[in-house]
Amino acid sequence: MKTKSIRQQEQLTGWLISLPAIVLILLVFAYPIGQAFWLSLFAENLGTQLEPVFNGLDNYARMFGDGRFWNSIGNTSIFTVISLFFELVLGILVALVLDQQFRGRGIVRTIGILPWALPTAVMGLAWEWIFNDQYGVANDILRAIGVGDYEVNWLGEPGLAMVALIVADVWKTTPFIAVIVLAGLQAISQDLYEAHSIDGANPFQNFFKITLPLITPQIIIALLFRFAEAFGIFELVFVMTGGGPAGSTEMVSIYIYQTVMRYLDFGYGASLIVVTFLILLIVVALVGWLLSRMQVNVTGEQ
Repeated sequence: MKTKSIRQQEQLTGWLISLPAIVLILLVFAYPIGQAFWLSLFAENLGTQLEPVFNGLDNYARMFGDGRFWNSIGNTSIFTVISLFFELVLGILVALVLDQQFRGRGIVRTIGILPWALPTAVMGLAWEWIFNDQYGVANDILRAIGVGDYEVNWLGEPGLAMVALIVADVWKTTPFIAVIVLAGLQAISQDLYEAHSIDGANPFQNFFKITLPLITPQIIIALLFRFAEAFGIFELVFVMTGGGPAGSTEMVSIYIYQTVMRYLDFGYGASLIVVTFLILLIVVALVGWLLSRMQVNVTGEQ
């Protein structure tokens, strides 16, 4: 009975300590989302003279037949999945290199994190110049290595424009994953590697039996943050392609921006925001649940 009372007091103390943070979260995050949901129940556009007219769930029903919306969801999903795959592979490789002892490691770490520190809009402008079909460095490199003597229209062809966006995003955000994975690597005791080496394990076996299982939580956290960022990407696409050509790189954030700022369709734009938020919330909740149930040991069993 006494143990139960102590536990209740600890829970009450925890709630009291967390209360300011909970109130702040509700004010900063929950209130705008609540406002967006409320606005999504109205038609407020040029057809209604920008006056809100209640229409229930009509905006959500309209979404099912909106091909442009589903195209933007498809583009966003392709961009997110491919970008995260390359960022994860390259991020782990970079972290493994930076975890080694060598002269000038501090300088290399500083240079390695620079792409992530640059403003996205400025970096997007630089990559737009790199992929310019007339004077871009990308075509110069192709000609230098003898791939071709033609000018590739990187940002003017639907498939190539997506490739250019993914390359630019991977270059900028790979250091983010590398930094988080590096933190996990440095927490691994060298005694584990020495014990496995005595048993005859080679570096390849050490990586899959010790390193990878122990840095899995850091990898999931990095992917969680990167998924939310990649799914809501805006500045990079807006600067480099503006969603073109022919909507081939139009992400859902660009479509929402066009709906609200260009077509002044506030009610429908709010419904797009709510659905996008729910997609993000579901994925983040699933990953959070997976992370909470994850138990890692040096044998690699989870």
